[in-house]
Amino acid sequence: MSHARAFTDPEAGNPRLRGRRYAVPFAEVWRAALAEVESLRGWTLLEARAQEGEIHAEARTPVWRFTDDVWIRLSLDTHGLTRVDMVSASRSGRGDFGANARRIARFLHGLDRRLAHR
Repeated sequence: MSHARAFTDPEAGNPRLRGRRYAVPFAEVWRAALAEVESLRGWTLLEARAQEGEIHAEARTPVWRFTDDVWIRLSLDTHGLTRVDMVSASRSGRGDFGANARRIARFLHGLDRRLAHR
């Protein structure tokens, strides 16, 4: 794995990077994920394809204004739960000092909060 990329994985050593499973209908998680993307400072929604469960956004770092790509994938798992996975990758290809992993963790934490208040 490149130092300029982070992604969720159910087996990740870092629990913040294991993705999420919600016992919430897909459509509701989709709406919450879009709302979270649109609420985040420095994030711009580039594409949202509900049929495929894919969201593509870009995120600009606050200080150096680097632009990173974020892909969010929603799907149903074998138990009918809505699964959310992500990839965050720096366009520059250099080390990110953990920024991509932190971005994923913050997004998922925000999504957790949104869905807890439904």
